[in-house]
Order: sequence, then C-alpha cells, then structure tokens
Amino acid sequence: MPSRTLPANEPGSTHIQALAAAGVQRRYRSGALLIQEGETGDTIYIVIQGRLRAFLGDGNGRELTLGTYGPGEYVGEMSLDGGPRSANVEAVTATTCAVVTRAVLLDHIARHPEFALEMMARLIRRARLATESAGSVALIDVYGRLVKLLNRLAGPADAAGHRRLNERMTHQALAQHLACSREMVSRLLKDLEVGGYLDVRDRWIWLVKPLPARW
Repeated sequence: MPSRTLPANEPGSTHIQALAAAGVQRRYRSGALLIQEGETGDTIYIVIQGRLRAFLGDGNGRELTLGTYGPGEYVGEMSLDGGPRSANVEAVTATTCAVVTRAVLLDHIARHPEFALEMMARLIRRARLATESAGSVALIDVYGRLVKLLNRLAGPADAAGHRRLNERMTHQALAQHLACSREMVSRLLKDLEVGGYLDVRDRWIWLVKPLPARW
C-alpha cells in the first residue's frame, strides 16, 4: 500500500515528510515486534500514527527501554551500515509506519546531502542519551533514576505548580526504563504518593511538589 505523508500538524523535517511519502505504509497492532535485535535489515520505519518502543532484553524477561518514538520520528537507521539490528522495536499502540528501504534513503541523501547532517545530529543525540542511561544504571540507585525519569517526562507546571507526565506510564513501563522490577517501582511510587509528592489522576501521574533527592 503506498504511503501517505505525515499530517501537516505532526512533527518531522521536510526530509522525513518526503521519505514517508516515498515509503510503503504498513499497520502494526499493539505489541507487534517490528525489529528484532541481531537480525539483518535494510529498512527504516517512520512513525505516521501511534508509538514505537526500542528496547533491549536479556532473554529472562527483563527489559530496558531505550526510547519511545511518535509521529515524525524514525527507527532502524542503525542497521543501514549492513550490520545487525542493535535493539528490538515494538508497537506500543496500534501504529502506522512508512517503511523506507536503504536504496530509497541513500538516493534521498545523494540528492539532499544536508539530510546526512540531520541524521548525524540525531544519532549523536541518541548516543548521548544511551551513554547517560548506561551511566545512570551503573552509578545511580533506582530511586535516583526514577526521580530523573519523572522530572524528564513531566510537562510544565500548571497554576497550582503541579506537573503532569507527558504520557500515561504504567508501573511496568517505568520499570523497563529503569532496569528494575515493577514491584520496586510500585513501592517507590506508593511511598511518594503517601508522602504527598505525587498524585495519580485518571491514570496520569502528577508531580505535585519537588521530589526529594534521596528517599
């Protein structure tokens, strides 16, 4: 099925818009695995609707979320050097992607070399985030990692000074970001809620006052 471009109100550079239009549109159900770590592949996936999650797994059910990606963002570019896929990617919700082959991408770069700089800047940002994440897992305790994650996900304060997370996050999803158990996340969030630091409203987490540095 030919792809359509991203809606005008969705994020994404003009290059991503053009690549999405040149790709093939595919739909994935929630939980579908688009990319498996270690496999070979020569396509990138541009999100048109929905959300994708990139993650690593250890084979024993434990996972570490590397990032989530919405409309106008793309995944899979790391394998375009001919190497194996470096992570798993699944659909968090029902998702529509434009699937773009390596040949189409390279042709676009040849005609628009400035896009290579855009991709390079994006890869650098991802590498920095991955380094920060690895450092946090190695050097910061689970509570410290939770505080950093909640503050990063929280939006601007409302008139009461309360900050809502930018997306609904289950305890399991938070645990996957933090490389810890769901039970530990549940216990920490409950303690913070009892302490008056956060509130849960209609499954949205709100930060109602600054989180303590230590717990």
